[in-house]
Amino acid sequence: MTISLPPEPDPMALRQFLARLRADRGWSYDQLAARSGLSRRTLIEIEQGRTIGTLGTWHALAHAFSIPLGELLDPLCAGHEPPRAEH
Repeated sequence: MTISLPPEPDPMALRQFLARLRADRGWSYDQLAARSGLSRRTLIEIEQGRTIGTLGTWHALAHAFSIPLGELLDPLCAGHEPPRAEH
């Protein structure tokens, strides 16, 4: 039996999506920090690719943007089909 490994996630697409969400709302890093409870430094480091953040970080961001966590993380599957539920 051969096990097929999933494609590599695309953290750059995730960071770009975060930056686009923030820009589309016209929010500064300080405004997003206030809405998410995260530090300005953390947000900058994520957008600049110096850290990926934790699941808790992305959960806080999803709440700040009022979108489901899955929608926020969708860009990780950029360039390949995300997995689908089997019936």
